[in-house]
Amino acid sequence: MTTTNAQFIASGKQVVDIELNAIAALSSKLDEHFANACNLLMQCNGKVVVSGMGKSGHIGNKIAATLASTGTPAFFMHPGEANHGDLGMLAPNDVLVAISNSGETGELLNLLPVVKRMNVPVIAITNRADSTLGKHADVVLDIGVEQEACSLGLAPTTSTTVTLVLGDALAVALLDAKGFTSDDFALSHPGGSLGRKLLLTVDDIMLKGDEIPLVSAEATITQALLEISKKGLGLTGIVDHNQSLLGVFTDGDLRRLLDARVDIHTTRVAEVMTTGCKTSQAGELAVEALNLMENYKISALLVVNEHKQPIGAFNMHMLLKAGVI
Repeated sequence: MTTTNAQFIASGKQVVDIELNAIAALSSKLDEHFANACNLLMQCNGKVVVSGMGKSGHIGNKIAATLASTGTPAFFMHPGEANHGDLGMLAPNDVLVAISNSGETGELLNLLPVVKRMNVPVIAITNRADSTLGKHADVVLDIGVEQEACSLGLAPTTSTTVTLVLGDALAVALLDAKGFTSDDFALSHPGGSLGRKLLLTVDDIMLKGDEIPLVSAEATITQALLEISKKGLGLTGIVDHNQSLLGVFTDGDLRRLLDARVDIHTTRVAEVMTTGCKTSQAGELAVEALNLMENYKISALLVVNEHKQPIGAFNMHMLLKAGVI
């Protein structure tokens, strides 16, 4: 049997349509039961323990990860392993989120007597409120669908998609209720690009000490150029006798001076420097410094302290290397 490209596309679109309709139907099911589940999770003083077998387990793992990264401490517990010792992960202050499409998954049902004895609240995610799991749950969230997207009606497809979306709905509702911010999100993602953007400060990437390109106000343009070349940032700061920043001189300034036929060997750099230059402050987020550089088309910045004394320097390449860009 030969399948044409048109048939592949038609089959794929049918799956998308079926799952889109199921997600739309889920929206109407977010009622007081959903609110009760959110309140139960908000009041949890321990951790949210998510559990499920097979495909439900894979979805449960993702739901637990999403909850954990958005301000609700959570982890996944495999029900099969829980039946052989891992139930010790569950504590009296926790909430159990049990996922079973049928509500009759044996590995989950085996846990219920112990869970109930511990007085751990149970949120059941199932398509049958009258199932064994549903009857023993404190809150039941309905994931019933009209049909699976699988043409055989066998492989969990639509039902797992709806479960995943329901998990996202819970996580984001809790995130909003807790006032969880992007800074909070970054704290749980220190290794990701967002974490680097929201946590990295200029202090973490800047050159310090003798690596900072600086010359005195008495230095000539030639001496300033040697400093620029030596430090490799494309600029040098000009400081007074108190080491306070007076201005900067860049390789771009040099090009303008050459056009004006200025004698670079005898002219003091202080006479041609740029005053009132943009700087970064100690402790400033690297992403804020990046925004400043992009807005003013600056390729390098000096970092100053409260006395306007340079304590660091960095350029766009260093931000790129640090993963801020």
